Amino acid sequence: MDHLQAMKPLIAIVGPTAIGKSDLALRLARCFDGEIVSADSRQVYRYMDIGTAKPTIQERALVPHHAIDIIEPSESFSLTLYQELASKAINDVWQRGRQVFLVGGSGLYVWAVVEGWKVPQVAPDQQFRRYLEQQAATEGAESLHMQLCRLDPDAAERIHPRNVRRVIRALEVIRATGVPFSSLQHKEAPAFPVLIIGLTTSRDNLYDRIDKRVDQMMEQGFVDEVRCLLDRGYDSTLPPMSSMGYKQIGQYLQGEISLTVAVEQTKFETHRFARHQYAW
Repeated sequence: MDHLQAMKPLIAIVGPTAIGKSDLALRLARCFDGEIVSADSRQVYRYMDIGTAKPTIQERALVPHHAIDIIEPSESFSLTLYQELASKAINDVWQRGRQVFLVGGSGLYVWAVVEGWKVPQVAPDQQFRRYLEQQAATEGAESLHMQLCRLDPDAAERIHPRNVRRVIRALEVIRATGVPFSSLQHKEAPAFPVLIIGLTTSRDNLYDRIDKRVDQMMEQGFVDEVRCLLDRGYDSTLPPMSSMGYKQIGQYLQGEISLTVAVEQTKFETHRFARHQYAW
């Protein structure tokens, strides 16, 4: 371990969406000569800026950001890839003698770094994934989760039934290795100190902050952002395009629901997501 790593802990800022993690990280990074490593599963995608609350060009000019705008929305991304990216970015920042701030609402990404998760090295099976995605679309996400319950109860207990991507990944690993997904996961404490700053507020205040953010997204041109993504050829069934907000605005643009309903559903789904984030 480099002596710089021993001197500077990894500072992780965690909390539910819209709580103010990014604003705090920017202030702290400017005060303590730091750089920010994103731990957001959607900010890795290019062209998805407004709906992911990605830091602006001006904010990135003030403080360097990493693990943002990495891949196309049509490309697959995994926890393993994120760990590799984050590890390289963290070490690069430390080598320059600067402070690292790990910031984001994707608990899976944050804890994989701060707890040193060792995840199975199993390559994606796109054909099997498409088969399971189709099954989830026709029979519901619960049908996949029930399969996982039968094959690996421990993994099923830790993975939310609605988190289709993680359920599919667990089934994919089980199919490839023939052993439970949970038995292949373990933790190896990182060789550097970690400071975790957790942000919280009352449920009512959080919902109010979320609703105001969604309204602000609409004012900033979120509908046009989703329209441009569709015009670029990114299908609405792609995982990032079916995430909160993008799915609902996509349905509006395809004439399936009204804009008012799309906004209301986005707020509702974000409320639910925020509640789930507290589980991390």
